[in-house]
Amino acid sequence: MNIAELQAYGYFALIVFLAVGLYGYIYHLYSKKKNADGVDYEQYSNMALHDEIDDTPVASVSDDKKK
Repeated sequence: MNIAELQAYGYFALIVFLAVGLYGYIYHLYSKKKNADGVDYEQYSNMALHDEIDDTPVASVSDDKKK
């Protein structure tokens, strides 16, 4: 086994590891849409598109404080 074969096996192993890691991370993002507080932060991703002064807020804010 020369160095070129060793590099090819290492490259293949690295690509497989990165692909599995990427798909695992994507699965983690979409399976855990809410954090521990119950807030779904995916709704905030639309803020960059709808940032005009006339647009409706992403989340309504209440003046009443929760106790």
